[in-house]
Amino acid sequence: MLPGDGVGPELMHAVKEVFKAASVPVVFDEHHLSEVQNTASEEKLDRVVDSMKESKVALIGKIHTPMEYKGDLASYDMRLSVLNLGRATPTTSACCHHHPHPKSQLLGAELCPARARGVLGSCWGAVLCVTPPCAPLCPQSVKGVIECLKIITRAKSQRIAKFAFDYATKKGRGKVTAVHKANIMKLGDGLFLQCCKEVAELYPKIKFDTMIIDNCCMQLVQNPYQFDVLVMPNLYGNIVDNLAAGLVGGAGVVPGESYSAEYAVFELGARHPFAQAVGRNIANPTAMLLSASNMLRHLNLEHHSNVISDAVKKVIKGGKVRTRDLGGYSTTSDFVKSVIDNLHPHYGA
Repeated sequence: MLPGDGVGPELMHAVKEVFKAASVPVVFDEHHLSEVQNTASEEKLDRVVDSMKESKVALIGKIHTPMEYKGDLASYDMRLSVLNLGRATPTTSACCHHHPHPKSQLLGAELCPARARGVLGSCWGAVLCVTPPCAPLCPQSVKGVIECLKIITRAKSQRIAKFAFDYATKKGRGKVTAVHKANIMKLGDGLFLQCCKEVAELYPKIKFDTMIIDNCCMQLVQNPYQFDVLVMPNLYGNIVDNLAAGLVGGAGVVPGESYSAEYAVFELGARHPFAQAVGRNIANPTAMLLSASNMLRHLNLEHHSNVISDAVKKVIKGGKVRTRDLGGYSTTSDFVKSVIDNLHPHYGA
C-alpha cells in the first residue's frame, strides 16, 4: 500500500476500516513515498520495489509530481508507473527504457472502467480505456527548442492490442475501438492503428472500429452508448479516462487498474490528489474502495470483493449518503460508516 499525496492517506484509512469490518484476510505492507512531503528517496523506492517483488500486487494513491521536474523518469510517480520486476510487457512506447530504475521494466495495460452507477447518471455500458504507460522523452536540442518524442513499436503495439481483445473476450464485451491520431501522425499512430487492425482479424466475434481522438472525445459526451472497450496510446488515454470519469460522477467514483504479465497495481481511475480536500473529511472514497474490491477479486478473494463492492453500490444507489462531489453534504466518515453498515447483512448481523 502506497497512500501517496493529497487525500490518499484518508482514502487508504477508509479502505483499512472497511477491510477490517469485512474481515478481509489481507495484511498491507505500507510505504509512504512522497516528493512534495520530502519522504521520497532511492532507498525507499528500493523497498517499494522489493515489496512489489514479494507480493506481486499493490494499492496506491496519487503520488504528486512537482511541475519543476525536468528530464526523463525523474519523478517517483513515473518510475513507479513503469515498475515491473518481471518480463517486458505490452506498451506502445519504448521510451521507458531511457534511464529506468535499475530494477524496473514496464507495466503493461492501464484500465479505467467508467460506468454510470445508479444515481450518478443515465445508465450506459462501461467504457474501458486500455492504455500503456509512457515516460516522456523531451530532450532540448538547442536552447529554447524542446523535442517531445513518442516512440511506437510494432511488437508492443500488437501486445497492447491483444490485451484489449483478450479482455473484451474474457469480460463478454462485444466491441473494441482503437482511438488514434493517424490522420496527422501517419507513421507513429499509423503503426499503432495497423497493429490493432491486424490483431482484430484474430477475434472475428468482436466488432472492431477506429476513431480519431478528437471525435472520440465529442462522441463520448454526445453518445457514450456506442462505446465498449477503447484502446489507445497513453496520452489519449490519460485524457479520455478523465473525461469518462467526469461523465459518470467524477474522479471520486471510478477505479483504475494496471497490469503486466506478473504484476497488478490498483489505483484511482482518474488520478487526482484532491489537495484542496486534505484534512477536511470530504473526499469521496468510492473509487478507492472499488479499486480495493477489484484487488481482492484479482487475489481470488471473490466473496470479500463482492461484499465490499455490493455495499458501496448500495450506498450510492440509496442516495442518502453523498459526499460533496456528488451534490451531498456527507463526510468521508459518513460514507465509510454507511458502507460498513451495508456489510452486515452478509455476515448475518
